[in-house]
Amino acid sequence: MNYQTFQPHLDLESLVSCYWTLEVPAENDTERQRIIPDGCIEMAFILGDDIKRYTSQDEFILQPRAMVLGQTIEPFYIEPTGYVNTFAIRFYPYGFANFVTEPIKNLANKETPIELLFGENTAKELERKIIQATDSKQRIEIIENFFLDKLNEKTTIDNIVKMTIDALLSTNGTASITTILKEDLSKRRQLERNFIKQIGVSPKQLGKVIRLQTALKMLLNKKTENLTNIAYESEYFDQAHFNKDFKEFTGINPKEFLGNENMALSTLFYK
Repeated sequence: MNYQTFQPHLDLESLVSCYWTLEVPAENDTERQRIIPDGCIEMAFILGDDIKRYTSQDEFILQPRAMVLGQTIEPFYIEPTGYVNTFAIRFYPYGFANFVTEPIKNLANKETPIELLFGENTAKELERKIIQATDSKQRIEIIENFFLDKLNEKTTIDNIVKMTIDALLSTNGTASITTILKEDLSKRRQLERNFIKQIGVSPKQLGKVIRLQTALKMLLNKKTENLTNIAYESEYFDQAHFNKDFKEFTGINPKEFLGNENMALSTLFYK
């Protein structure tokens, strides 16, 4: 399994977290991989064999080969059908809204083909260039030119939403909306509306995902073996609260998480 990340251009670093590539040789016996929410929106190009995304225990769809995966608030399973070769862009929560007119809430919990967001001709031309590129460096150059052209058309970062995101990230998801807005609580409804429009989930839901990320990183990097300590250091009220959020977003309990074979891909991303 070869997973690499690349940093974005300076003009995009406030919107794009990173570019990443994943290559995995074809295997006869593939394991389903559980993907858990990370608070980000991603655009992905499948350059290898198809990838299944399970919609139930036994039913699945094939993921679009050029798609945007919106905000997710529950885990889901994917399974490669052969050779895995993916090139993807990971956006900060408020980043992707700057490139599309489609309300971000419409992208939540599903894969959307990029042709539905950028138009068929534009999407096909972009996909063709990405496929024909000889390496990751070329693909990054292609996608950055595409994004920079889009930014020149229209920049739509909402200051209130960005301020909220920054506060949630800097406090590992523990800041309350009341604290963020301080005395100006009249902005709360406006924030909720704009947040869902640009981010795809509510501030509370995103805060829960970010806080869980902190706990997951501690768990995976074995900073402590004590689950109670992880719960308190991640500022959960108690371990029961931690267990409840953990199961909501991963589908399993913290003790079941480590060593679980179908968590290998999520573990790789979080480390």
